[in-house]
Amino acid sequence: MEWREYYKEHHMTPEEAVSKIQDGDRVVFGHAVAEPIIFQRTMARMAEKFHNVEVAHMVYLGSGDYLQPGMEEHFRHNALFVGGPARKAIAEHRADYTPAFFSDVPYMFRNGELPVDVFAFTCSPPDARGYINIGLSCDYGWQAIKSAKFVVAECNPNMPRTFGESFIHVTEIDGFIDAWEPLPESCPPRISEEDQRIGEHIAGLVKDGDCLQLGIGAVPDAVLSCLGDKKDLGIHSEMISDGVMPLIEAGVINGKSKQRDVGRVCVTFLMGSHKLYEYVNNNPMIKMLPVDVCNNPAVISQNNNVVSINSCVQVDLQGQVCAEAIGLRQISGIGGQMDFVRGANLSKGGRSIIALHSATKDLSESKIVKTITTGGPVTTGRCDVNYIVTEYGIAQLRGQTLRERAKRLINIAHPNFREELADEYKKRFGEALDYNKE
Repeated sequence: MEWREYYKEHHMTPEEAVSKIQDGDRVVFGHAVAEPIIFQRTMARMAEKFHNVEVAHMVYLGSGDYLQPGMEEHFRHNALFVGGPARKAIAEHRADYTPAFFSDVPYMFRNGELPVDVFAFTCSPPDARGYINIGLSCDYGWQAIKSAKFVVAECNPNMPRTFGESFIHVTEIDGFIDAWEPLPESCPPRISEEDQRIGEHIAGLVKDGDCLQLGIGAVPDAVLSCLGDKKDLGIHSEMISDGVMPLIEAGVINGKSKQRDVGRVCVTFLMGSHKLYEYVNNNPMIKMLPVDVCNNPAVISQNNNVVSINSCVQVDLQGQVCAEAIGLRQISGIGGQMDFVRGANLSKGGRSIIALHSATKDLSESKIVKTITTGGPVTTGRCDVNYIVTEYGIAQLRGQTLRERAKRLINIAHPNFREELADEYKKRFGEALDYNKE
Protein backbone atom coordinates (compact mmCIF):
# COMPACT_ATOMS: atom_id res chain seq x y z
CA MET A 1 0.00 0.00 0.00
CA GLU A 2 1.33 3.45 -0.95
CA TRP A 3 2.10 5.49 2.16
CA ARG A 4 -0.38 8.28 1.41
CA GLU A 5 -3.19 5.76 1.20
CA TYR A 6 -2.07 4.18 4.50
CA TYR A 7 -1.93 7.60 6.16
CA LYS A 8 -5.39 8.52 4.92
CA GLU A 9 -6.92 5.20 6.02
CA HIS A 10 -5.46 5.54 9.52
CA HIS A 11 -6.41 9.16 10.03
CA MET A 12 -8.66 9.63 13.08
CA THR A 13 -10.53 12.27 14.98
CA PRO A 14 -9.15 12.90 18.47
CA GLU A 15 -12.20 11.15 19.92
CA GLU A 16 -11.61 8.05 17.78
CA ALA A 17 -7.96 7.93 18.81
CA VAL A 18 -8.73 8.29 22.52
CA SER A 19 -11.41 5.59 22.24
CA LYS A 20 -8.64 3.05 21.55
CA ILE A 21 -7.81 3.21 25.28
CA GLN A 22 -9.25 0.30 27.28
CA ASP A 23 -9.92 0.18 31.01
CA GLY A 24 -6.78 -0.97 32.83
CA ASP A 25 -4.41 0.17 30.04
CA ARG A 26 -1.09 1.89 30.54
CA VAL A 27 -1.01 4.99 28.32
CA VAL A 28 2.43 6.56 27.78
CA PHE A 29 2.76 10.16 26.62
CA GLY A 30 5.61 11.59 24.59
CA HIS A 31 8.21 13.34 26.69
CA ALA A 32 8.40 17.12 27.30
CA VAL A 33 7.65 19.03 24.07
CA ALA A 34 6.43 15.79 22.45
CA GLU A 35 3.42 15.58 24.77
CA PRO A 36 0.21 14.95 22.76
CA ILE A 37 -1.65 18.17 23.55
CA ILE A 38 -4.95 17.48 21.79
CA PHE A 39 -4.99 13.78 22.68
CA GLN A 40 -4.46 14.61 26.38
CA ARG A 41 -7.16 17.29 26.35
CA THR A 42 -9.63 14.97 24.63
CA MET A 43 -8.80 12.11 26.99
CA ALA A 44 -9.56 14.30 30.01
CA ARG A 45 -12.82 15.49 28.45
CA MET A 46 -13.87 11.85 27.87
CA ALA A 47 -12.78 10.76 31.36
CA GLU A 48 -16.17 9.27 32.30
CA LYS A 49 -15.63 6.55 29.69
CA PHE A 50 -12.49 5.21 31.39
CA HIS A 51 -11.61 3.47 34.64
CA ASN A 52 -8.26 2.49 36.15
CA VAL A 53 -6.15 3.84 33.28
CA GLU A 54 -2.50 4.50 34.13
CA VAL A 55 -0.85 7.45 32.40
CA ALA A 56 2.97 7.31 32.44
CA HIS A 57 5.53 9.85 31.28
CA MET A 58 8.49 11.93 32.39
CA VAL A 59 8.66 15.74 32.10
CA TYR A 60 5.23 17.17 31.33
CA LEU A 61 4.69 20.77 30.25
CA GLY A 62 0.94 20.75 29.65
CA SER A 63 -2.06 21.74 31.72
CA GLY A 64 -2.35 18.33 33.36
CA ASP A 65 -6.13 18.11 32.93
CA TYR A 66 -6.16 14.41 33.76
CA LEU A 67 -4.19 15.10 36.97
CA GLN A 68 -6.87 17.26 38.56
CA PRO A 69 -8.77 16.18 41.71
CA GLY A 70 -11.76 14.03 40.84
CA MET A 71 -9.97 12.30 37.95
CA GLU A 72 -8.42 9.54 40.09
CA GLU A 73 -11.27 7.07 39.46
CA HIS A 74 -10.48 7.32 35.76
CA PHE A 75 -6.75 8.06 35.47
CA ARG A 76 -3.77 7.54 37.77
CA HIS A 77 -0.48 9.12 36.83
CA ASN A 78 2.73 7.09 37.07
CA ALA A 79 5.52 9.68 37.07
CA LEU A 80 8.90 8.50 35.82
CA PHE A 81 10.12 12.02 36.64
CA VAL A 82 8.19 14.44 38.84
CA GLY A 83 7.44 17.72 37.10
CA GLY A 84 5.42 20.67 38.31
CA PRO A 85 1.88 19.48 37.46
CA ALA A 86 2.49 16.09 39.13
CA ARG A 87 3.92 17.21 42.50
CA LYS A 88 0.57 18.09 44.06
CA ALA A 89 -1.10 14.91 42.81
CA ILE A 90 1.72 12.75 44.22
CA ALA A 91 1.72 14.62 47.54
CA GLU A 92 -2.04 14.03 47.79
CA HIS A 93 -1.65 10.32 46.95
CA ARG A 94 -3.57 10.66 43.68
CA ALA A 95 -0.51 9.72 41.61
CA ASP A 96 2.59 7.54 41.89
CA TYR A 97 6.30 7.89 41.27
CA THR A 98 8.53 5.16 39.82
CA PRO A 99 12.26 5.75 40.42
CA ALA A 100 14.17 5.07 37.21
CA PHE A 101 17.32 6.09 35.43
CA PHE A 102 16.28 7.91 32.26
CA SER A 103 18.45 5.55 30.21
CA ASP A 104 16.56 2.53 31.60
CA VAL A 105 13.09 3.62 30.49
CA PRO A 106 13.30 2.20 26.93
CA TYR A 107 14.63 -1.07 28.36
CA MET A 108 11.66 -1.30 30.75
CA PHE A 109 9.29 -0.76 27.83
CA ARG A 110 11.15 -3.36 25.77
CA ASN A 111 11.41 -6.15 28.34
CA GLY A 112 7.90 -5.80 29.71
CA GLU A 113 8.69 -4.34 33.15
CA LEU A 114 6.60 -1.36 32.01
CA PRO A 115 4.49 -2.73 29.13
CA VAL A 116 2.96 -0.04 26.92
CA ASP A 117 -0.62 -0.41 25.73
CA VAL A 118 -1.05 3.00 24.07
CA PHE A 119 1.65 5.50 23.15
CA ALA A 120 0.59 9.00 22.10
CA PHE A 121 3.06 11.68 21.04
CA THR A 122 3.53 14.79 18.90
CA CYS A 123 5.55 14.67 15.68
CA SER A 124 5.94 16.51 12.40
CA PRO A 125 3.58 15.73 9.49
CA PRO A 126 4.87 13.12 7.01
CA ASP A 127 7.44 14.21 4.44
CA ALA A 128 7.37 13.38 0.73
CA ARG A 129 8.67 9.86 1.41
CA GLY A 130 6.19 9.09 4.19
CA TYR A 131 8.41 9.69 7.21
CA ILE A 132 7.26 11.55 10.26
CA ASN A 133 9.87 13.12 12.53
CA ILE A 134 9.76 12.80 16.31
CA GLY A 135 11.44 16.17 16.47
CA LEU A 136 12.42 17.47 19.89
CA SER A 137 12.03 14.28 21.94
CA CYS A 138 13.79 11.18 20.68
CA ASP A 139 14.50 9.78 24.20
CA TYR A 140 12.04 6.93 25.00
CA GLY A 141 9.69 7.73 22.10
CA TRP A 142 11.52 5.51 19.63
CA GLN A 143 11.20 2.43 21.81
CA ALA A 144 7.62 3.24 22.87
CA ILE A 145 6.63 3.23 19.19
CA LYS A 146 8.18 -0.22 18.82
CA SER A 147 6.70 -1.60 22.06
CA ALA A 148 3.18 -0.19 22.24
CA LYS A 149 0.13 -2.17 21.19
CA PHE A 150 -1.39 0.98 19.69
CA VAL A 151 0.50 4.12 18.61
CA VAL A 152 -1.13 7.52 18.05
CA ALA A 153 0.83 10.26 16.31
CA GLU A 154 -0.38 13.81 16.75
CA CYS A 155 0.96 15.46 13.59
CA ASN A 156 1.75 19.11 14.21
CA PRO A 157 3.46 21.33 11.62
CA ASN A 158 5.01 23.33 14.48
CA MET A 159 7.22 20.36 15.44
CA PRO A 160 10.75 20.88 14.04
CA ARG A 161 12.41 18.23 11.91
CA THR A 162 15.63 17.08 13.54
CA PHE A 163 18.44 14.86 12.32
CA GLY A 164 19.68 11.65 13.87
CA GLU A 165 17.50 8.73 14.92
CA SER A 166 14.31 10.74 14.69
CA PHE A 167 12.56 9.48 11.55
CA ILE A 168 9.74 6.92 11.62
CA HIS A 169 7.78 5.71 8.60
CA VAL A 170 4.03 6.23 8.76
CA THR A 171 3.46 2.46 8.47
CA GLU A 172 4.92 2.10 12.00
CA ILE A 173 2.01 4.17 13.36
CA ASP A 174 -1.54 2.94 14.00
CA GLY A 175 -3.44 6.22 14.08
CA PHE A 176 -2.93 9.86 13.13
CA ILE A 177 -4.66 12.98 14.38
CA ASP A 178 -4.17 16.54 13.17
CA ALA A 179 -2.76 19.14 15.53
CA TRP A 180 -2.06 22.82 15.23
CA GLU A 181 -1.27 23.93 18.80
CA PRO A 182 1.87 26.00 19.52
CA LEU A 183 4.51 23.81 21.15
CA PRO A 184 5.14 24.20 24.89
CA GLU A 185 8.05 26.52 25.64
CA SER A 186 10.39 27.10 28.58
CA CYS A 187 11.45 30.70 29.05
CA PRO A 188 15.11 31.36 29.95
CA PRO A 189 15.41 31.68 33.74
CA ARG A 190 16.60 34.73 35.64
CA ILE A 191 20.24 34.28 36.67
CA SER A 192 20.81 35.36 40.26
CA GLU A 193 24.07 36.62 41.76
CA GLU A 194 24.54 33.19 43.38
CA ASP A 195 23.94 31.43 40.06
CA GLN A 196 26.51 33.64 38.36
CA ARG A 197 29.15 32.91 40.99
CA ILE A 198 28.49 29.19 40.69
CA GLY A 199 28.76 29.51 36.91
CA GLU A 200 32.11 31.27 37.22
CA HIS A 201 33.47 28.55 39.52
CA ILE A 202 32.35 25.79 37.14
CA ALA A 203 33.68 27.61 34.08
CA GLY A 204 37.09 27.54 35.77
CA LEU A 205 36.96 23.74 35.68
CA VAL A 206 36.18 23.67 31.94
CA LYS A 207 39.13 23.42 29.57
CA ASP A 208 39.48 23.97 25.83
CA GLY A 209 38.28 20.90 23.94
CA ASP A 210 36.04 19.56 26.73
CA CYS A 211 32.78 17.79 25.92
CA LEU A 212 29.92 19.16 28.03
CA GLN A 213 26.71 17.80 29.50
CA LEU A 214 24.41 20.34 31.07
CA GLY A 215 20.72 20.74 31.57
CA ILE A 216 18.17 23.51 31.78
CA GLY A 217 17.96 26.25 34.37
CA ALA A 218 19.78 29.23 35.81
CA VAL A 219 23.01 27.44 36.75
CA PRO A 220 23.61 25.83 33.31
CA ASP A 221 22.83 29.16 31.64
CA ALA A 222 25.22 30.93 34.02
CA VAL A 223 27.94 28.41 33.16
CA LEU A 224 27.38 28.91 29.44
CA SER A 225 27.56 32.69 29.85
CA CYS A 226 31.09 32.28 31.25
CA LEU A 227 32.49 30.10 28.46
CA GLY A 228 32.94 32.67 25.72
CA ASP A 229 36.74 32.53 25.94
CA LYS A 230 36.93 28.73 25.55
CA LYS A 231 37.80 26.92 22.32
CA ASP A 232 36.56 23.82 20.52
CA LEU A 233 34.00 22.68 23.09
CA GLY A 234 31.71 19.76 22.33
CA ILE A 235 28.24 18.77 23.51
CA HIS A 236 27.02 15.29 24.35
CA SER A 237 24.12 15.98 26.69
CA GLU A 238 20.76 14.66 27.73
CA MET A 239 19.31 17.95 26.52
CA ILE A 240 20.16 21.53 25.66
CA SER A 241 18.25 24.79 25.83
CA ASP A 242 18.65 28.34 24.53
CA GLY A 243 21.95 29.05 26.30
CA VAL A 244 23.99 26.97 23.85
CA MET A 245 22.96 28.89 20.73
CA PRO A 246 25.26 31.92 21.15
CA LEU A 247 28.25 29.65 21.78
CA ILE A 248 27.53 27.53 18.69
CA GLU A 249 27.11 30.64 16.55
CA ALA A 250 30.36 32.07 17.94
CA GLY A 251 32.25 28.85 17.13
CA VAL A 252 33.06 28.14 20.78
CA ILE A 253 30.99 24.97 20.58
CA ASN A 254 32.02 23.17 17.39
CA GLY A 255 32.61 19.55 18.44
CA LYS A 256 36.02 19.37 16.74
CA SER A 257 37.66 17.70 19.74
CA LYS A 258 35.08 14.95 20.19
CA GLN A 259 35.97 11.31 19.56
CA ARG A 260 32.37 10.29 18.82
CA ASP A 261 30.02 12.24 16.53
CA VAL A 262 32.70 14.80 15.70
CA GLY A 263 31.21 18.18 14.88
CA ARG A 264 27.73 17.23 16.09
CA VAL A 265 25.73 18.30 19.14
CA CYS A 266 24.26 15.07 20.51
CA VAL A 267 21.13 15.15 22.67
CA THR A 268 18.11 13.00 23.40
CA PHE A 269 15.57 15.82 23.83
CA LEU A 270 15.31 19.59 23.56
CA MET A 271 13.32 22.12 25.55
CA GLY A 272 13.39 25.90 25.39
CA SER A 273 11.98 28.84 23.47
CA HIS A 274 10.48 29.10 20.01
CA LYS A 275 13.82 30.54 18.91
CA LEU A 276 15.57 27.29 19.90
CA TYR A 277 12.97 25.23 18.05
CA GLU A 278 13.55 27.27 14.91
CA TYR A 279 17.32 26.94 15.33
CA VAL A 280 17.32 23.13 15.48
CA ASN A 281 14.81 22.71 12.64
CA ASN A 282 16.60 21.00 9.73
CA ASN A 283 19.94 21.76 11.40
CA PRO A 284 22.35 18.89 10.64
CA MET A 285 24.65 19.88 13.52
CA ILE A 286 22.00 18.63 15.98
CA LYS A 287 21.91 14.85 16.28
CA MET A 288 19.06 13.21 18.22
CA LEU A 289 19.73 9.88 19.89
CA PRO A 290 17.48 7.50 21.84
CA VAL A 291 18.07 7.92 25.56
CA ASP A 292 19.41 4.39 26.01
CA VAL A 293 22.19 5.39 23.60
CA CYS A 294 22.69 9.07 24.49
CA ASN A 295 22.68 8.48 28.26
CA ASN A 296 24.54 5.17 28.25
CA PRO A 297 27.70 5.72 30.36
CA ALA A 298 29.67 3.46 28.00
CA VAL A 299 28.67 5.70 25.06
CA ILE A 300 29.22 8.95 26.96
CA SER A 301 32.74 7.86 27.90
CA GLN A 302 33.72 7.30 24.28
CA ASN A 303 34.41 11.03 24.26
CA ASN A 304 37.43 12.24 26.21
CA ASN A 305 37.25 15.09 28.73
CA VAL A 306 33.53 14.83 29.39
CA VAL A 307 32.35 17.42 31.93
CA SER A 308 28.94 16.64 33.41
CA ILE A 309 27.16 19.47 35.21
CA ASN A 310 24.11 18.63 37.32
CA SER A 311 22.25 20.10 40.27
CA CYS A 312 20.83 18.78 43.52
CA VAL A 313 18.79 19.54 46.62
CA GLN A 314 21.19 18.50 49.39
CA VAL A 315 24.72 17.22 49.93
CA ASP A 316 25.68 15.64 53.24
CA LEU A 317 29.09 15.75 54.89
CA GLN A 318 30.02 12.37 53.41
CA GLY A 319 29.39 13.69 49.89
CA GLN A 320 26.11 11.88 49.33
CA VAL A 321 23.83 13.76 46.95
CA CYS A 322 20.03 13.97 47.00
CA ALA A 323 18.75 15.55 43.81
CA GLU A 324 15.09 14.61 43.80
CA ALA A 325 13.31 14.95 47.14
CA ILE A 326 13.10 16.75 50.46
CA GLY A 327 12.70 13.90 52.89
CA LEU A 328 9.78 11.82 51.67
CA ARG A 329 8.37 14.66 49.55
CA GLN A 330 9.23 13.86 45.94
CA ILE A 331 9.89 17.06 43.98
CA SER A 332 11.89 15.87 40.97
CA GLY A 333 13.41 12.66 39.65
CA ILE A 334 16.63 10.83 38.94
CA GLY A 335 16.60 11.67 35.25
CA GLY A 336 20.03 11.31 33.70
CA GLN A 337 22.18 12.56 36.57
CA MET A 338 23.74 9.20 37.41
CA ASP A 339 24.06 8.27 33.73
CA PHE A 340 26.28 11.30 33.12
CA VAL A 341 28.10 11.25 36.45
CA ARG A 342 29.27 7.73 35.67
CA GLY A 343 29.90 8.52 32.01
CA ALA A 344 32.09 11.49 32.95
CA ASN A 345 33.95 9.47 35.56
CA LEU A 346 34.68 6.77 32.96
CA SER A 347 35.79 9.30 30.36
CA LYS A 348 39.51 9.88 29.89
CA GLY A 349 40.13 13.24 31.57
CA GLY A 350 36.45 13.50 32.54
CA ARG A 351 35.03 15.48 35.45
CA SER A 352 31.65 15.24 37.15
CA ILE A 353 30.27 18.39 38.80
CA ILE A 354 27.26 18.75 41.12
CA ALA A 355 26.15 22.35 41.71
CA LEU A 356 23.81 23.81 44.31
CA HIS A 357 23.11 27.00 46.21
CA SER A 358 24.64 26.83 49.67
CA ALA A 359 21.32 27.60 51.39
CA THR A 360 17.61 28.01 50.77
CA LYS A 361 16.41 31.37 49.39
CA ASP A 362 15.34 32.64 52.80
CA LEU A 363 18.62 31.41 54.36
CA SER A 364 16.65 29.35 56.86
CA GLU A 365 18.36 26.06 55.99
CA SER A 366 21.72 24.92 54.72
CA LYS A 367 21.82 22.72 51.65
CA ILE A 368 25.09 21.21 52.82
CA VAL A 369 23.76 19.14 55.70
CA LYS A 370 24.94 16.79 58.43
CA THR A 371 22.81 13.99 56.98
CA ILE A 372 20.30 13.82 54.14
CA THR A 373 16.82 14.66 55.46
CA THR A 374 15.18 11.51 56.86
CA GLY A 375 13.47 9.59 54.08
CA GLY A 376 15.34 11.38 51.32
CA PRO A 377 16.98 9.14 48.70
CA VAL A 378 20.64 9.21 47.74
CA THR A 379 20.60 9.98 44.02
CA THR A 380 24.37 10.03 43.53
CA GLY A 381 26.43 7.97 45.94
CA ARG A 382 29.52 9.23 47.68
CA CYS A 383 31.82 6.97 45.63
CA ASP A 384 30.57 8.54 42.39
CA VAL A 385 30.77 12.18 43.49
CA ASN A 386 33.68 14.23 42.19
CA TYR A 387 33.25 18.02 42.42
CA ILE A 388 30.66 19.86 44.52
CA VAL A 389 30.25 23.56 43.72
CA THR A 390 28.37 26.32 45.55
CA GLU A 391 28.59 30.08 45.22
CA TYR A 392 31.33 29.90 47.88
CA GLY A 393 33.70 27.66 45.95
CA ILE A 394 34.64 24.16 44.82
CA ALA A 395 35.07 21.01 46.89
CA GLN A 396 36.83 18.17 45.08
CA LEU A 397 35.79 14.96 46.89
CA ARG A 398 36.77 11.98 44.78
CA GLY A 399 39.55 10.01 46.44
CA GLN A 400 39.26 11.97 49.69
CA THR A 401 38.73 10.58 53.19
CA LEU A 402 35.47 11.21 55.03
CA ARG A 403 37.30 13.65 57.27
CA GLU A 404 38.73 15.60 54.35
CA ARG A 405 35.39 15.57 52.53
CA ALA A 406 33.65 17.12 55.51
CA LYS A 407 36.34 19.81 55.79
CA ARG A 408 36.05 20.80 52.14
CA LEU A 409 32.25 20.84 52.16
CA ILE A 410 32.05 22.96 55.31
CA ASN A 411 34.28 25.57 53.67
CA ILE A 412 31.86 25.99 50.74
CA ALA A 413 28.73 25.94 52.93
CA HIS A 414 26.89 29.18 53.67
CA PRO A 415 28.77 31.07 56.44
CA ASN A 416 25.59 31.13 58.57
CA PHE A 417 25.79 27.35 58.97
CA ARG A 418 29.52 26.62 59.08
CA GLU A 419 29.73 26.73 62.87
CA GLU A 420 27.07 24.07 63.44
CA LEU A 421 28.57 21.92 60.68
CA ALA A 422 31.99 22.31 62.32
CA ASP A 423 30.44 21.15 65.63
CA GLU A 424 29.23 18.03 63.83
CA TYR A 425 32.71 17.54 62.39
CA LYS A 426 34.17 17.60 65.92
CA LYS A 427 31.64 15.01 67.12
CA ARG A 428 32.47 12.68 64.23
CA PHE A 429 36.23 13.02 64.04
CA GLY A 430 37.24 14.03 67.56
CA GLU A 431 39.04 17.22 66.56
CA ALA A 432 38.20 20.86 66.15
CA LEU A 433 38.00 22.21 62.62
CA ASP A 434 39.76 25.43 61.71
CA TYR A 435 37.23 26.49 59.11
CA ASN A 436 36.78 29.69 57.12
CA LYS A 437 34.19 31.77 59.01
CA GLU A 438 33.51 34.25 56.15
